[in-house]
Amino acid sequence: MRLLPRRRTPAAPRERIEPTVAMPKRQPVKISISALAASLARPAPEEPKQNPWQLPTYRKGVLPNGATQLAMDEDTKQIVVNAWDFHSAVHGLFAEGIGFMGYPYLAELSQRAEYRRASEVIAEEMTRKWVSLKATGEDDKSDKIKALGAHLDRFRVRDIFRVALEHDGFFGLGMIFMDFGDDSRDELMTRLPIRAEKVGRGRLKGLRVIDPTWVAPFEYNSRDPTSPAFYKPQTWIVMGKQIHATRLLTLISRPLPDILKPAYNFGGLSLSQMLKPYVDNWLRTRQSVSDLINAFTIFNLATNLEGLMGGAGGEEENKRLEWFSNTRNNRGLLVSDKETEELKNISAPLGTLDHLQAQAQEHMASVAAIPLVKLLGVTPSGLNASADGEIRTFYDGIKAKQEKVCSDPLRTILQVLQLDLWGEVDDEIDFEWVPLWELDEAAIAAVRKTEADTDAVLIEVGAIDPDEVRLRIASEPDSQYAGLDLTKPAPGPPTPAGGEEGGEMPFGKPQIGGGETTGEDQTGLGETILAALRQGGVSDTVGMAVLEAMGIPSTGAGDPTGQAVLEALKPSEHDDGGDPVGEAVAEALA
Repeated sequence: MRLLPRRRTPAAPRERIEPTVAMPKRQPVKISISALAASLARPAPEEPKQNPWQLPTYRKGVLPNGATQLAMDEDTKQIVVNAWDFHSAVHGLFAEGIGFMGYPYLAELSQRAEYRRASEVIAEEMTRKWVSLKATGEDDKSDKIKALGAHLDRFRVRDIFRVALEHDGFFGLGMIFMDFGDDSRDELMTRLPIRAEKVGRGRLKGLRVIDPTWVAPFEYNSRDPTSPAFYKPQTWIVMGKQIHATRLLTLISRPLPDILKPAYNFGGLSLSQMLKPYVDNWLRTRQSVSDLINAFTIFNLATNLEGLMGGAGGEEENKRLEWFSNTRNNRGLLVSDKETEELKNISAPLGTLDHLQAQAQEHMASVAAIPLVKLLGVTPSGLNASADGEIRTFYDGIKAKQEKVCSDPLRTILQVLQLDLWGEVDDEIDFEWVPLWELDEAAIAAVRKTEADTDAVLIEVGAIDPDEVRLRIASEPDSQYAGLDLTKPAPGPPTPAGGEEGGEMPFGKPQIGGGETTGEDQTGLGETILAALRQGGVSDTVGMAVLEAMGIPSTGAGDPTGQAVLEALKPSEHDDGGDPVGEAVAEALA
């Protein structure tokens, strides 16, 4: 029996099992209640310090008998309560510039450049070129206008208006007191009519700008909307003294509805209050950009924060973070745990931060309606960029404000100054605001050239006389010919150096035939020359030009002197093709 080897069946291939590393499962980070509460801590928003719909509280001494607030009607009190209940739910009442903030707070805002600059620019531009006095009648009043202008400078009226306009921007109300030296309380309470018997010669002592902090309304009509005195104080209290409204000139650029006037001390809305929301945005943007630039690169250290967040004290974690911060610079060595920590660098892009800041600035300028180049000195950028259009629009707005806010008070002061000077008011003396837009030297030269050409044409057609032109250019402001002697007649065109026969041809108007030539003779000669030029085939346009160059009128009676010229201007039979007109004129003049 032969034994054969056992046949083995091949085993199935075993599946390969890749080795794996079991990572320990970490419990989620626990955050303690104290850490969560600390992360939610935020400063409380500023609440309104007073009811913005209620009459303001005045400083001690403004109202008589030690009072700090005016009395109110019962109906008005109920309206105030209802309005206050409605607006109490509105967040950020003061932050949005709604509600009277009070003069002390507005005075504090005037210390910040963003608020002060806007009010100062408007006040300076409204008084920079000031006014020009003029006479509307036919009589010469140059002496009176000069004296009145000197009186305006003596009482510093322009500076007074500038300061009052700054108060209008800071507080919403500018006040000018006309001081006549009256110390009697009864006299100050009486109405001041602009008449000679009340405002005599030499009575005006000065003009005073009153800060509205020291002023409160006393009498005003709140019952009859048809009355001209409705919600217009007839008497003011200035540190306990009652002064009639006609002695206090008010400047209010932004008046308010009647229901808000008592809350705003019967002033207007201040520019500072209008700017506040936009200035707050600008300050926040400016600070955010500064903080971002200061830490635009952030290191992120991934480490175990269980002890710090779990409320167990986290002393070791805090030490680790403090050590990390202390060694964070370009000269130190930054070390992290290879197994448990990971370090990353996070950088914020800084490419558009300047645009964000510029937009915040533009928002402030848009509320004040002031070009950036005027408010901040920022010139426009880009190819062919110019701010001329914005400045012209700004000057148009300033012109409208001058007429709206300052014209009536200034006209009252001019009448008072005339009474102080002469004891009477000249109704033919008025003023106009000098335009703010100024031309550069090239534009001024172009305007003068155009005016000179226009004057030459008007003189040629006989519409005006040369003496009238001399009078105009001598009396123009900033004229180059202010020293002209108007007592002498106009010199006329220049004459030749030697007037003898045979001399050189002058550049002025020549005289044909020698000796003196009357205007009638010159006219006849011109008519003869013009007719001869027509026969020679010369157009009237060329003929008139020849006569103008010779200084000869073109119409009138004939003259024997022109016969020689006539014969010379006739076409010659032996013309060699030259210039017949030029040769004929030259021969006639010879």
